[in-house]
Amino acid sequence: MSITIEIAAEATPELLTALRSLTRQLNFHLAESEQSELSEAQVARVVASPNSSLLVARAEDGRIVGTTTVAVFDTPTGRRAWIEDVVVDESARGQGVGEALTREAVRRADEAGADHVDLTSAPYREAANRLYPRVGFERRSTNVYRLHLRTH
Repeated sequence: MSITIEIAAEATPELLTALRSLTRQLNFHLAESEQSELSEAQVARVVASPNSSLLVARAEDGRIVGTTTVAVFDTPTGRRAWIEDVVVDESARGQGVGEALTREAVRRADEAGADHVDLTSAPYREAANRLYPRVGFERRSTNVYRLHLRTH
């Protein structure tokens, strides 16, 4: 599949619709009642953030077929990058879209001077867990913790 990858510049209705669909696919294991509807304000915050870029993959016909977000930030121990929510529409899976998004996110992190890039992937996301080592990621032996400060 031939795709182009761009940085989302504004929170358009098209982008909001695509992100709603894609995030439901990413979190398919959650019941509808557990999923909050992505708001235009949230998408606008992501697009406007100076520390992150929302990457959008478009098919030849212009459809949004995948997205990811890459954040670059400084800590006392170095400049870090984090890739979050790599998701490809089910109609475009297995055609290199996830790899292209991940490689572009890594390229942007490198360009921004990040020392390393981290991401997480749930064990049930088998294709993603095959993709990341192919792109150069190494599995780390670490614990990931989350504290929910608010529900959406």
